[in-house]
Amino acid sequence: QMDEKWIIISEEDRRPGAMTREQYILATQQNSLPRTEHPQFYPVGIYGWRKRCLYFFVLLLLVTMIVNLAMTIWILKVMNFTVDGMGNLRVTKKGIRLEGISEFLLPLYVKEIHSRKDSPLVLQSDRNVTVNARNHMGQLTGQLTVGADAVEAQCKRFEVRASDGGKVLFSADEDEIVIGADRLKVTGTEGAVFGHSVETPHIRAEPSQDLKLESPTRSLVMEAPRGVQVNAAAGDLKATCRKELHLQSTEGEIFLNADTIRLGNLPVGSFSSSSSSSSSSSPSSSAPRQTIYELCACPSGKLYLSPAGAGSTCQSSSNICLWS
Repeated sequence: QMDEKWIIISEEDRRPGAMTREQYILATQQNSLPRTEHPQFYPVGIYGWRKRCLYFFVLLLLVTMIVNLAMTIWILKVMNFTVDGMGNLRVTKKGIRLEGISEFLLPLYVKEIHSRKDSPLVLQSDRNVTVNARNHMGQLTGQLTVGADAVEAQCKRFEVRASDGGKVLFSADEDEIVIGADRLKVTGTEGAVFGHSVETPHIRAEPSQDLKLESPTRSLVMEAPRGVQVNAAAGDLKATCRKELHLQSTEGEIFLNADTIRLGNLPVGSFSSSSSSSSSSSPSSSAPRQTIYELCACPSGKLYLSPAGAGSTCQSSSNICLWS
């Protein structure tokens, strides 16, 4: 409580807008006097339930970090992460190397796939394995499908080459099929069956094996503009048929060149001097044995044998020619 003081203020200090001396003294005294009221202190920081919640979240974050670090170390250990790669996958200068069995659930885009030098490359699938080739437009140009029932290839031309990659062993397209092997061997019991014509410059059987051309239900035709040659260099040539064998030459001749030409199972006619006709009966047992015969031909072209005599014994009125 301040002491009351009397202050004389002159008239000069009472001009408007000026601080009075009394006001000045009062103002200076109030600043220098000590305050008798107790000051109020406000605490700074987090206290109470907020502090406990903050500590709880910090502890939870610390536990999460520790578990995350432990799981990361466990994954690195299980997946076998190294500087070169992970697990069976190794990253080298030449590309990516996989060791063991690998499964791809999504498409794999690579430029080249090859196996190790001492092991084969195996592509395995529960259903089928399909290899596609596409052009720069994304259109399918070739496809190879290996399935459980068949192997299918869809392309413009299919080729099988030799080990050196030069000679074409087999090729197929829409127009033709070419077999370029030195020898085509068919091991089926029924041989090779062709539905249409066969064009070849040479047909040869294997050594010590017979060559047989057979048509069970139809005729067998061999044609060539410059002739057909059938040759058996070290064996017999046999042509057998059930009904008739025709040898026909429209503009040339049929030439038989051999040391011995035999026509077996020809009918034998008989000639008697007392009669001008021939009969089909055999000669008398009292007559000498006939060893020389004459080859006769009927107007129809049928051949028969007639006993040879001083002159020709062939008679067009023979019973053999009449019944032929």
